[in-house]
Amino acid sequence: MIIEVRIMNKIFGFTQEELANLKATYTANEIYQQPELWKETLNIVENNKEAINKFLEKNLNKENLRIILTGAGTSAYVGDTIYLYLAKKLGKRVKAIATTDFVSNPDEYIDENANTILVSYARSGNSPESVGTYDLFEKKVKNLAHIVVTCNKDGELAKKSQEKEGNLVLLMPEKSNDKSFAMTSSFTCMTLATLLLFDIANLEENKKIVEELANKGQASLDNQWEDAKAISDLGAERIVYVGSGALKGLCHEMALKNLELTSGKQVTVCESILGFRHGPKSIINNNTLVIFLCSTNDYTALYDYDLVKEVYSDEGTQKVAVLSYFNRENLKEISHKYITANGSKLDDTFIAFNYIIFGQMISLFNSLRLGISPDNPRPDGTVNRVVQGVVIHEYNN
Repeated sequence: MIIEVRIMNKIFGFTQEELANLKATYTANEIYQQPELWKETLNIVENNKEAINKFLEKNLNKENLRIILTGAGTSAYVGDTIYLYLAKKLGKRVKAIATTDFVSNPDEYIDENANTILVSYARSGNSPESVGTYDLFEKKVKNLAHIVVTCNKDGELAKKSQEKEGNLVLLMPEKSNDKSFAMTSSFTCMTLATLLLFDIANLEENKKIVEELANKGQASLDNQWEDAKAISDLGAERIVYVGSGALKGLCHEMALKNLELTSGKQVTVCESILGFRHGPKSIINNNTLVIFLCSTNDYTALYDYDLVKEVYSDEGTQKVAVLSYFNRENLKEISHKYITANGSKLDDTFIAFNYIIFGQMISLFNSLRLGISPDNPRPDGTVNRVVQGVVIHEYNN
């Protein structure tokens, strides 16, 4: 029914035929499908509640425990976005380490004697670094348990992890295995699944959060896509995403999405709110857009306000756009574009789901504005959907 309605109606102002002509069918539909897939992800976690509880009861209370969240590219940014929240929620050591950092320098990251839960994220499950990280941890860590969160049941990671008893494998909704070049629904589904599984005891309460996120997300997709287009239509030469805490982690993904979908033609970087003044602010010229991801935390929001006001008031024609899940009217008058979901004061880790939708839509519109095909922005094959050209060298230490 959902698919039929979507085909009849326009998505982001385009018919399906128009999207096909623009080579944007996969990207647009995969962005749009996310609220429904979040509900499906919730069901997947609920259906695996027994296995999740069994895994956590066996592994979570071990002494000297490390929980490592790992992946490559967008999959790495899952960990960057949620590790602070999980560390506080669990009272454990939680670190986000990209497989692309780990594989070339394993000795810097491995603690052979620490009880370790390795959480691997993957859309395809076939990235050489992700498989290499899995194998190196198996080889070097004495007390190891795996959680694999993946969108591809046929991927190498899914197959490897299912070979060993005691591992936990969560397969995301089939449609989250994005066919587009850029990861969109795969990112949000894997992120949501992790937040839910590590807080499985409070699943009923978290259902209400998922319901709000899905409702607000759908409203943003249906009713605020023109706001995202208006931000794209500013025609910035450079884009900077800034945020604090979990939102700093999310900024990595939002910047990458725009860089990918514009094929590098629109310079896109990210920084923390307070870190931006310490050199990175040098990127601003008269054709720069700074997009602020504003916190629901009242204390953190004070720092958001200070920097929004500063950049807005600086001499020059740079532009300021503000995303504020919880409506902060005081930011409206000091920004060129202000968008709010009028949501509740959820933790910043959860409002990331609303913000990423806007980042994805802005990136899509930037891609189209620059005459690039979003579904395959690099047809020359120099950058690929599943990374190529990586050699995993033998590690003998």
